Amino acid sequence: MSLNTQLIRSLQAPPRPAWEEAPSRTGLTMKGGFLVLCCLGVLAPLWIVIVTSLSPKPVIDRAGGLVVLPEGITFVNYTELLSGGQVSRALMVSFGVTLVGTLFSMAVSVLAAYGLSRPGSFGHRVILMILMATMFFGAGLIPTYLLVQSLGLTDTYLSLILPSAISVFNILVLRGFFMGISPELTESARIDGASDLRILLTIIMPLSRAVLAVISLFYAVGYWSAWFNASIYLTDQQMMPLQNVLIQLVQKHTEAPTGLQQAVRTGELSPLGLQMAVMVLALIPVAIVSPFVQRHFKKGMLTGAVKG
Repeated sequence: MSLNTQLIRSLQAPPRPAWEEAPSRTGLTMKGGFLVLCCLGVLAPLWIVIVTSLSPKPVIDRAGGLVVLPEGITFVNYTELLSGGQVSRALMVSFGVTLVGTLFSMAVSVLAAYGLSRPGSFGHRVILMILMATMFFGAGLIPTYLLVQSLGLTDTYLSLILPSAISVFNILVLRGFFMGISPELTESARIDGASDLRILLTIIMPLSRAVLAVISLFYAVGYWSAWFNASIYLTDQQMMPLQNVLIQLVQKHTEAPTGLQQAVRTGELSPLGLQMAVMVLALIPVAIVSPFVQRHFKKGMLTGAVKG
């Protein structure tokens, strides 16, 4: 190998500490194989769920359950689920609760985090300690239910939002990020006569897009995946979100959502295929949104946690 080739390779290679040896071919192979196994462990169940949801009833019957290799594709399960009835209503309920709940939670969390990040704000230390205490101590399920009931929120969509609207952890991450922003920016704006609300909207939030995207995803996934509040605060089946319909469908293996029982009894639809189709419908929104927010995770979470 010529001297010029060695010099070019040394310049292209990333700097490595003197005590760290270069990885061997065996080590690289083992790391690659381990990563492949991890990917297969994540993707294999997802593949089986999707294939089963797209398989005709005779194929599912021949497989005796979940289908691994596709033998024909049909969208009958999805068309029947989305043609109306309980699943369609549950899907709209989940979308509505997720949208409204995320906007409300982000508004309250951003305002609370900004107030707690200002050292001169009134009582911010006491309020911060009270908020942190709620991370370790809670009133319990029965007092919470009695409070929701006394406020008249049972059998309303507000019961799916207000009891879990605020996450103290998310507020602390936002507070840490806001405190990391240069105070000279806010002080110069304050000298120019800007109010706290204008400083928050025009300076703090534009500089915090990364952490805001990450926290919004956390809240959205939480609302989309939530089922417990609906199970204890709602009695009307027409108001149930998608996750509760999925639980009912999985627990009652021989039944289908309202409006599809006749198709199952006549053999047109497979109960297992319907279950897998509802699971896919529940996974699609998160799978679509997550890649767009993924690039903000490192900057948003680590900066907010380290500088807090």
